Amino acid sequence: MKTRRTLLTALASLTALGVLTACGSGDAAIGTTEPEAKKDTGVNLSPEQNRVRTEKVDAIAAKLPAAVRERGTLVLGVSASGNPPLAFRATDDKTLIGVEIDLATLVADALGLKPEFNPVSWENLFVGLDSGKYDGVLSNVTVTEERKDKYDFATYRLDDLAFEAKKGSGWTVKGPEDVAGKVIAVDSGTNQEKILVDWSAQNEKAGREPVDIKYYKNTPDYYLALQSGRLDGFLGPNPVAAYHVLSAGQTEIVGKFSGAGAGLQGKIAATTKKDSGLVAAYAAAIDHIIQNGTYAQVLERWGLESEAVQKSEINPPGLPRTKN
Repeated sequence: MKTRRTLLTALASLTALGVLTACGSGDAAIGTTEPEAKKDTGVNLSPEQNRVRTEKVDAIAAKLPAAVRERGTLVLGVSASGNPPLAFRATDDKTLIGVEIDLATLVADALGLKPEFNPVSWENLFVGLDSGKYDGVLSNVTVTEERKDKYDFATYRLDDLAFEAKKGSGWTVKGPEDVAGKVIAVDSGTNQEKILVDWSAQNEKAGREPVDIKYYKNTPDYYLALQSGRLDGFLGPNPVAAYHVLSAGQTEIVGKFSGAGAGLQGKIAATTKKDSGLVAAYAAAIDHIIQNGTYAQVLERWGLESEAVQKSEINPPGLPRTKN
């Protein structure tokens, strides 16, 4: 059995390397619908998380709108799709755990608020922001120029994407030409979908075959299709791919790219409704946990040290607008 330190070291290496090759049969249990996170990976997946915590900083809390400060809770949306190590359920099938949950808890601590997590589908994260139901979303949201029209962002992680394929595929993805004619799955409404659609269009313009893009409802469905040969690849967040490669043993990462596309490093950010008055408080809280070391402890816990940022940026350049 792998120790926790061994797993974290390996996971960090997967995240940093980007392109991996491997051989061997792996674990046949990928054919089930059980989330891969529930297997013995050496990471604490129990409800008793013993999370890293920090103290309230009055000067940072003062940046909050009075209504939020007086309410005493920070109402946050989080994706319910179950993507370890980002946000998923513990072994009790109830408790939310993962790097996003840990970092959001630290931000709430610094603000002197109790975090209240609302797990919903991806599209409903933004519906909740639009309606004012949520104070924010810390759920692997990439900064994009289109999203900046409606939302404010305070960055807290680098955004990298990865192509995952069946182990032993012999496939390497470096650019659009490598996905021409391939059957690739992606989550709808994500920045990785935009990149894949753009690559497919580039292939058609160059006289190559387009990408056959597929969509599934749940993450286990993607992996079932990948293992059965119905898919050539799955494009998703690099942390999710790296965790799955390590825990399931039947796939490999065949390409890694910035979530903002060529020429720009993507950034993951705390997201709030534009002009809500919250983004400065989020950025200050993130800077505080970076400086006091608790941020690094959380990233190390989940093997994501390579995605650390040096400071939080408010509304930095994001993924370019979709061309009409």
